[in-house]
Amino acid sequence: MRVIVVGAGVLGTMHAWQAVERGHEVVHLERESEARGASVRNFGLVWVSGRAAGPELDVALRARELWERIGARVPGLGFRPNGSLTLARTAAELAVAEAALKLPDAGARGYRLLDADEVRALNPALRGEFLAGLHCTRDAAVEPRTAQPALRAALEATGRYTFLPGREVRDLVGGRAVRDDHGQLHEGDLVLLCTGAWLGGLVRELAPDLPVRRVRLQMMQTDPLGEALTTSVADGDSFRYYPAFAGPELDALRAGQPQSPTAERHRMQLLMVQRQDGGLTVGDTHEYDQPFGFDVVEDPYDHLADVAAGLLGRPLPRVRRRWAGVYAQCTDPALVVHRQQLADAAWLVTGPGGRGMTCSPAIAVDTADAAGL
Repeated sequence: MRVIVVGAGVLGTMHAWQAVERGHEVVHLERESEARGASVRNFGLVWVSGRAAGPELDVALRARELWERIGARVPGLGFRPNGSLTLARTAAELAVAEAALKLPDAGARGYRLLDADEVRALNPALRGEFLAGLHCTRDAAVEPRTAQPALRAALEATGRYTFLPGREVRDLVGGRAVRDDHGQLHEGDLVLLCTGAWLGGLVRELAPDLPVRRVRLQMMQTDPLGEALTTSVADGDSFRYYPAFAGPELDALRAGQPQSPTAERHRMQLLMVQRQDGGLTVGDTHEYDQPFGFDVVEDPYDHLADVAAGLLGRPLPRVRRRWAGVYAQCTDPALVVHRQQLADAAWLVTGPGGRGMTCSPAIAVDTADAAGL
């Protein structure tokens, strides 16, 4: 079977990987020279800890196993099972963490609650002020800036994969082929459109009532920390943004402990992960109302730097780069991704939201099964 994959972000690349793994030939088109969207503008987190119970957690856990297996074959992914610590600085945040330990799926997530001394023993770089940390052993990390090129190199080595960058797809032809902006027709037995936050143009023509919205974020990366941050790190505000923690304790946190004005205005949490070069990726904000601003604003970065410094017990290293990104998020919270059959042999897969990096390997398996690959 010949599979045409459109979009070379992590979702499209994992669909190409799955097709090649199943013995098929893949032609992979990307409108840029490389993926430049949310797939490279994220933390590289394989984030199990906060996923909603049920199908979302199931997809995340399956994806976590796939990331580890693929990472063993493709060292350039930089896969590492480093786990995470969500640090509670107040009694209300600690109550949410304690409630998480009682969830029926707490064991599957690898939850355990560590006191402050145990946190520092596990992650000595955390020398700031906090009461405890919710440790999630199932969380992991990869390198978002190198993951797609590393996967493509492994795919090209099979001899059954062709990457065509700089090709914007303009038309779906006969349900089994696409025509690009060079006028070239790419024919196959199956077409998979994994176009990320590009929801206009051909996507709008094919799926005009798409239940997907765009979300903008701001993040930054620092110079090397100079020591190992042995786990990924989140602050207590992250409890507010992940569905796993919903319950009376979270309600009490929201009612009794408002976020800072900056964090509330920009819908913020702190997530922090160390890159292989020692620098820290730190974020993030959430903007939902379009049109989005075209610039980045400094208040969120000041807030992130202050919170991170408070947990590390030292100032952040110099900020090396800042960026904004946009991802596509399915508006139905019960769905991990929007998967739509456009024709007998053409599918659109989009809208994983902030779950894209985490869940893409398992999403690709589910698409392959649904499409009969």
